[in-house]
Amino acid sequence: MSVAAVAVFCGSRFGARPVFQEAAREMGHRLGQAGMRLVYGGGDVGLMGTVADATLEAGGAVSGVIPTFLEAREVMHQGVTDLTVTDSMHSRKQLMFARADAFVVLPGGLGTFDETIEIMTWRQLKLHDKPIFIVNVAGWADPMLGMLRAAVENGFAESSALDLFEVVPDVATTMERLGAVIRSPVVDDASRL
Repeated sequence: MSVAAVAVFCGSRFGARPVFQEAAREMGHRLGQAGMRLVYGGGDVGLMGTVADATLEAGGAVSGVIPTFLEAREVMHQGVTDLTVTDSMHSRKQLMFARADAFVVLPGGLGTFDETIEIMTWRQLKLHDKPIFIVNVAGWADPMLGMLRAAVENGFAESSALDLFEVVPDVATTMERLGAVIRSPVVDDASRL
């Protein structure tokens, strides 16, 4: 089965460098042009809003998923194709997982780190085998990748943990990899998470 829907984890802020917003805009445009549905956190701010707007501008479909308590804080995006309001962060992440065939990590902060580590952990536990791509725009992910390598070096994770994800340098490479990815037949039962 080919990749039809991509969950993008990214910041609810723009970050300190214009290249971050440029990457989010490019990601959205390319997803829309490729006919891949964007699944994201439902906000209308920061890189989240940028990737959603760009996908819509390119004629793509966007599924937003936002918990009730963040509706006002992240300024819920009213213009997406479909928007689901959940009762918690955990149910938000479960629904995003269930709707996505692959995961793309763009620059972001604590929430992005949380989503990334959790989806990697679920893959390590064999709850899914969906691909995870970390787009290392301008080296933003280097410290996170260093932390993951340190976990292996210090004996807190097997070296195979570094095979749970793929680091790509830019959006163009990400799209090439998404086009090449075919999902393995595994149990994708969100109720197990």
